[in-house]
Amino acid sequence: MNFSKINRILLIASGLWFFGEGLFGPLFAVFTEKIGGDILDVTWAWSIYSVSLGLLYFLTGKLINRSKYKEEVMVFGYLLNTLFTFSYIFVHNSTELFIVQIGLAIAESLSTPTWDSIFAKNMDDPGDTQLWGIAGGQAHFFSGIAIAIGGLITYYISFNALFIIMGIIQATATIMQSRILFLKKDNPKNEIQESDN
Repeated sequence: MNFSKINRILLIASGLWFFGEGLFGPLFAVFTEKIGGDILDVTWAWSIYSVSLGLLYFLTGKLINRSKYKEEVMVFGYLLNTLFTFSYIFVHNSTELFIVQIGLAIAESLSTPTWDSIFAKNMDDPGDTQLWGIAGGQAHFFSGIAIAIGGLITYYISFNALFIIMGIIQATATIMQSRILFLKKDNPKNEIQESDN
């Protein structure tokens, strides 16, 4: 199993991103109650996010499929996600929470399909289940660790501290992912599949 330089960047940065996102984890319901929401608001917020994300996946997947700018779209999605993560700090009611959830759905619909496409394109064998296993497994692994840490941050400090830390981590992941743009610029024909062991 060989990792291309691109896939190393993708895996490291997405692992960091999943850690940042995972800090919030199940605390979403607690936060919703803190801003005056109830169980229906939690349900609606999660439903709005999931339905929006599903529809946007269809749309962005089709629009970006033949684009020469997949790397740029992915990095923009990461950047947008970072901005909406920081915006949790300014959420004071359920309506504002719904808006943030839609923003996060837009961000993920831009970053995830393009991430998958770039990752597959830079594999020696796109059917390599071990490499896909690493990509999928790290998401759960880092999220699981982050959930416990996020709970400690919120319990001992505050939600705002949690959102700032999440945003900083996701900004770092965005900067790491943007390295792909420089590799693409140096290889205009996108011949960046060579592996380095």
